[in-house]
Amino acid sequence: MTHTPVIGVLALQGDVREHLIALATADALARPVRRPEELAEVDGLVIPGGESTTMSKLAVLFGMLEPLRERVAAGMPVYGTCAGMILLADKILDPSPASQLRSGGGHPFSGQETVGGIDMIVRRNAFGRQNESFEAAVEVAGVPGGPVDGVFIRAPWAESVGARAEVVAVHGGHIVAVRQGNALATSFHPELTGDHRVHALFTDMVRSVS
Repeated sequence: MTHTPVIGVLALQGDVREHLIALATADALARPVRRPEELAEVDGLVIPGGESTTMSKLAVLFGMLEPLRERVAAGMPVYGTCAGMILLADKILDPSPASQLRSGGGHPFSGQETVGGIDMIVRRNAFGRQNESFEAAVEVAGVPGGPVDGVFIRAPWAESVGARAEVVAVHGGHIVAVRQGNALATSFHPELTGDHRVHALFTDMVRSVS
């Protein structure tokens, strides 16, 4: 019998319901996670899209940030989409004009708290504002059956990755999916399209270590 992993979706803010449905379709037992004791009961975790700054602040408020860091550092499989990709980055570039002015026109690192876990530098809102959102077919290494449908909504991209991280998808010359060990991140939202192959890949990642 195939093992059914228990996969949580961080339910502090963002598109939680869509991920729960996608995970269930990928043969996982999916449940929302809001408290440290709920985090302790899951085999893997999805950090959904939403607003990364708000999500980071809520993680601190709910006492979740340190438990998240500890579980990810200990090897718990984790998958972040869009804002989730930002939260899994070891470093974030601050895109605000005011910050660039203060740095003399450069690209300063943001002071936003992250969970970390992937050796990459992520640029927030890299693909533009809300009204510049788009859908695209993306080839993702490890996902069979051709390109996956991805929705890019105020999406980030990975400006660069370290030696420990593997680029698994590129779109328009920019890094849009990265994997490092048990951690996976995409700048796009596969959960919004009905194409759940990326969630199936993540479920297999969780199954292999749980």
